[in-house]
Amino acid sequence: MWERFSYLGMAAILTLYFSASVASGGMGMSSGTAASVYSAYSTMIYLVSIAGGWLADRVLGSYRGVLYGGILIACGHYAMAVPTAAMTWVGLGLIIVGTGLLKPNVSTLVGKLYATDDERRDAGFALYYMGINIGAFLGPLVTGWLGQKVGYHWGFSAAAIGMTFGLAQYVLGRRHLKGNRHGAESPLPRATMRTTWRAVAGTAVFVATLLGGMAWGGLLTMSRFVDLVTIASVLAPIGYFVFLFRNDRVTSAERGHLKPYLVLFGGSVAFNLVLFQSYSTMNLLAADHAQTDLLGWHFPSSWYASMLGVFEVALAPVVAGAWVRLGKRQPHASNKLALGVLLGGLSFLIMVPATMGRTGDWIMSGWWLVVCYAVLGLGDVLLETTGMSATTKLAPKAFASQSMALWFLSLALANGISAQTVKLYGTLSDPSYFALNGGVVVAVAIGIMALAPWLRRTMAPVH
Repeated sequence: MWERFSYLGMAAILTLYFSASVASGGMGMSSGTAASVYSAYSTMIYLVSIAGGWLADRVLGSYRGVLYGGILIACGHYAMAVPTAAMTWVGLGLIIVGTGLLKPNVSTLVGKLYATDDERRDAGFALYYMGINIGAFLGPLVTGWLGQKVGYHWGFSAAAIGMTFGLAQYVLGRRHLKGNRHGAESPLPRATMRTTWRAVAGTAVFVATLLGGMAWGGLLTMSRFVDLVTIASVLAPIGYFVFLFRNDRVTSAERGHLKPYLVLFGGSVAFNLVLFQSYSTMNLLAADHAQTDLLGWHFPSSWYASMLGVFEVALAPVVAGAWVRLGKRQPHASNKLALGVLLGGLSFLIMVPATMGRTGDWIMSGWWLVVCYAVLGLGDVLLETTGMSATTKLAPKAFASQSMALWFLSLALANGISAQTVKLYGTLSDPSYFALNGGVVVAVAIGIMALAPWLRRTMAPVH
């Protein structure tokens, strides 16, 4: 919960901070550049999850992976609380590494609470998702108020404090977790452990030095960096799937399960292409054109982002209860995921009539955003909980944490594509932009539905 509070609380104001003028305490980027840089930042978080999953599997263990990741995230938020551009980039770097270490491993810990064939598994992930989205609701309220009413770095400070609370809760509640031992699931031999740590540290220093030198010499512009991140987001999942299909520790039955997983992976990419724009283009749309007063009281436009968390918190127990009540009669995992993708596309199509025929300095009713986030929130509950649960069921046993990282690579690819598509925001008309994004996602959902018979057969015995 607290990790989501800090991460999404900061996300609610980060694009606004990038696009605000320097005189207003921001970084003075154009709207399109701000949204693109935010997407690149999100992409890097999920790309680093590859290393995070591997380190947990072979070196740290899931418990310590989450702990060390949380510490780095907290340090990153504290760095961003310092009102200088340099510390902003330092803080974002720490958050990228920390979140990449935390994300693939916290879901793995949840998966260990249930047996693979336990019918409560999807419901358990739904409740887990409800818990973290309480933070997604509260984060934008606190950081949004401080960021837009007081100063952006005050908002970043609130995110830092929230993550500190999360670390304390995690350590104190350790005894309730399964898989909380210090050791890794498939540890490296002791002889290679020290070499591995040196390689990790050396690689980090080399990459940071190289990028810093290129930026200093004017060879690495912001636009080029975003393009490189997008390319990496495409190559990484391709390479990782090839690695899993060819690895000797993956059985033939597990390879058979990876084939339908590719379809689930594609569904996640399509859905998250629109979901993550809640904190970029949708945030910019709300700041420029949404009504922000209620009975004469003005609230920050970033508060609209918290509506996504509201609906996810409200709908997660409903979805969990429905799956438990239906038991073995509940829809197949592929159908749940396809429905989630469909709702994601429809959420953006809702914004077509909301923005159509508008000219000049126009203002739209906030109810358009509320309805959009309600549909998107239900889709998110259906897709993310089903996707994470299916990942833990279909993952090769030898690469449990790393395969969860593979799910998060779908989010990296979605953000990497988004880093390019959001450049069209402000170039295309608003109705055309939302129709294009929403239409593509709906088409993907229809494709998954058409593959349902094949998915049921190849995913068996996973339902």
